[in-house]
This record gives sequence, structure tokens and C-alpha cells, in this order.
Amino acid sequence: MMNQDTILAGQALTLKRYPITSNCNLQAWDAADHHLLKTLQDQQLDADGALLLNDAFGALACGIQAERFYSHTDSKVAQLGCIKNLSLNGRDPELNWLAIDEPWPESLELVLMKLPRNLNQLDSQLQKLSQTLRAGARLLIGGKAKLINRALVERCARQFGQATPSLAWKNTRVIECVFDGQPRATTPLRQWPVPEYDLTLSNMPNVFAGNSLDIGARAILPYLPEDCDGPIVDLGCGNGVLGLRAGQLNPNADIHFVDESAAAVQSAELNWQENLKRNGAQFHWSDCLSEIAPLQAQWILCNPPFHQGDAITDHIAWQMLKDSHRHLCKGGQLLLVGNRHLGYHVKLKRVFGNSELVASDNKFVVLVATKN
Repeated sequence: MMNQDTILAGQALTLKRYPITSNCNLQAWDAADHHLLKTLQDQQLDADGALLLNDAFGALACGIQAERFYSHTDSKVAQLGCIKNLSLNGRDPELNWLAIDEPWPESLELVLMKLPRNLNQLDSQLQKLSQTLRAGARLLIGGKAKLINRALVERCARQFGQATPSLAWKNTRVIECVFDGQPRATTPLRQWPVPEYDLTLSNMPNVFAGNSLDIGARAILPYLPEDCDGPIVDLGCGNGVLGLRAGQLNPNADIHFVDESAAAVQSAELNWQENLKRNGAQFHWSDCLSEIAPLQAQWILCNPPFHQGDAITDHIAWQMLKDSHRHLCKGGQLLLVGNRHLGYHVKLKRVFGNSELVASDNKFVVLVATKN
């Protein structure tokens, strides 16, 4: 992929979307990044020591011109993209990554947030900020103008303090918030039963299928392997339901839960502890299997996403298939569920040389491929 050059708030930057793809239409920045950086510049705000939340590929980190700052993202892909883009632009600030379960610094005076797609994640982050910051601290939230309506601004005000939306600029707005000093209580995790599999699931904010069993998971669950010694990988695990069921069916197998969302990995670990209550599971915050130590799995279970943020793309599925082929033992198998129209049988044949239909309905297909 060619470098992508842009001007953000008067700065010439070269930014790449991560992971590298052949689709040059996918940018590593958007107009909300530009608007947030423009707001910093127009108001001459000191960003040194600021916290960046949900910086997708490092556009904010590369553009804030701070000697030191903190960053928190739920996405391993976003973290890796940020590191690579900082290096690409010759930036060497003191960058402190804050893990999902790590406290945020009380000294923060300025927070820049990209508006998350999931409002539960927004609430969670606003609540944590309210339990951390001092009164008067400023928060700038950038997002698409069509998403920043009166209800969203009022939501920010309830969870944080005074909230004022900017005028629209390049179809984006920035909500300028001032913390009122009142800590907000953390919303309890949502929890629901899956009685047909004797499971109870909990989701951290920002995890897909927040209060019901995902229909793709429901399609693949009856076809999971049984009586294997493992290892078995739940790739793109979400709340871990596939790996949990695999753990029930394969008590002697080691189950590996892998997701690029830290909230998903934490949810899967919580659900394992609450449901299976035994050893034999490992949890990995990773870009597909790229950062997993050498592993020869007997089975990999996968329900691939077909989007990255707001972009519809199949490059994540391609990476999952290629990583799966690399990490399966000889004779190991990938069991996959996907929407019928996405043509995964063609992709499997290109990567594995084979593909077998296990089950199908009007919406989904369940496929298996074997590493020869």
C-alpha cells in the first residue's frame, strides 16, 4: 500500500491504515480527527499530558504536537497502527499506553475522544473519566455531525458536565465538555442466560451482541468439535461463547481466546471464570493471530467480521484465514460461519485448497477447511 499524505491542522503527515491492505480507499484518518486537531489549534490548547481515547490509527497522536501524552484504545489494531504511524512521521514522544483495567491519571486537564460507535462504551468512558478528573477538566469529543444530536449532547452532559456542540465542519462536530466534579457510578455489566448451552454470558461495554446470542454464533454452535485434546482457538472470540462451548465439549483441551478488542478478551475471561471454573484457558489481545507465540491448533473456530470501524472490508477475514492456516497442525481444521453472500467457500479454497459445507440456512453458511 502506498503512503497516504495529508494535512491535519496545518501539519503534513504521512499516515497508513493498519494492517496494510491493497485497498487505498481506506484512510488512516477522518474529518473528525482533523476537526479535533483544528479545535486544539484554534483555541491554542496545551495538549501536553493529555489523554487520547479511541484514536483509530494514530492520527491524533501524530498531530497533537505534545512531548508526552497518554492513550487508551480498546483495539489492538489501532494501537499497532498508532505505533507505526508515530515512527513513520519521526515522532518520538513519551507515549503511555493505558490498559483496559488500568486507572487513568488524576492529573489530566485535557481529554480528546473520538466518538465511539457503541454508546455503552461512551457511557463507560465518561463514567471512568468522572471518577478520575478534577472539576474544570476539559473533554473534546469528535464525531460525524449526523451522530451528534441533541440526545447525545444531553447524554454527555448527564454523564460528565456542561456539553456544547460546535458548528458543523466537514460534516463533523466537536462536543466541548467541562467536567462538573461529580463522580458517576459505573453501569453494571449486562448479563443474560443461554439456557440451551447452560451458560450465562456477560459483556463489557463495546462487545458485539450485548444482550443476546449472536445469530452467527447460534448457527455454528451445534457443529463444534467434541472430545478433542486441543489446542482449540476461538478466533475473534467476542464474549467467548464459542470457546466456552468448546470447553464444555472438550474438557481435556486447552482453549485459546483471541480478539483485537481488549473488552472482548476481558469478557471472555470473565465468562470462563463464571461458567467453567477451571484451568485450561488462555486469553490473547492480538491482531488476529499475528502476535501469538507458535501454536499448532487442532481446531480454530471463527465468526469473522466484515467491517473495520465504519468501513466494510474483507481484509480482516482474509487475515484470519491465512493466520488460521499458519497456526493449525497438519490435519487441523478451521470451522467458520459467515453470511452466505460473502463467498467464504471461495476464500477457503484459495487459502486451504479445500472447503466443505457443514450447514446452511437462508442467511448463513457453516464451512470447514482442513490443513493438508
